[in-house]
Amino acid sequence: MISVIIPTLNSEADLAHTLAALVPAAADGVVREVIVVDGGSSDNTDQVADAAGCTWLTVAGPRSRRLIAGVSASERGEWLLFLNPDTVLETGWHHDVQAFIERAERAGSARRIAAAFKLRYEAFGLAPRLWEGWSTLRTRLLGMPYADQGLLLTRHFYQELGGHRALPNLEDLDLVRRIGARRVVSLRKAAISPDRPRREGRLRAIRRAIARFCIGTLRLPASLVLKLHG
Repeated sequence: MISVIIPTLNSEADLAHTLAALVPAAADGVVREVIVVDGGSSDNTDQVADAAGCTWLTVAGPRSRRLIAGVSASERGEWLLFLNPDTVLETGWHHDVQAFIERAERAGSARRIAAAFKLRYEAFGLAPRLWEGWSTLRTRLLGMPYADQGLLLTRHFYQELGGHRALPNLEDLDLVRRIGARRVVSLRKAAISPDRPRREGRLRAIRRAIARFCIGTLRLPASLVLKLHG
């Protein structure tokens, strides 16, 4: 049913947890394969992927090229699920996804709809809760989920959209902008992520938020935002 595609780079510490959350779905036949596409890690990311029975690829260049290569290498899933290597899906996530897929197929909209998980941060405190609330609002109103929230869509729809473009950054925003706000559904289960604003810095998080506003609200092309915004 689903091919999971995970782009990695020195992700040894996080990847094991991400893959462990996929095991129940694989046992139930929901996840048919996991493609790990690495950008040239110097740690033991490859051993983690191999121990979990993933398909392993090494692709140089930006994350967008790894995602493109992952789709090309996948064979078993009609649906594609893109995940960050440090995103852990909430227990029971695959039941939520199954219900979404079945509903979409009954409605005849499976080939023109996508879905993302709710965002939850591991960190405690007020700031992560505010970022979570903003991500929920942005997903529902603008249809612009973070890459941390995962993205689920059919292979047919992905190809019809032209897939990921080989951008140096913002490739996730570029794709969801082409999907369109009305065609992105927010799932009930959560994708649990590290407190990225704290890990990467609040200033960088704000810059990313501005870039998302430019792409999601002003509808500027991601390539133009990259030139203007860096």
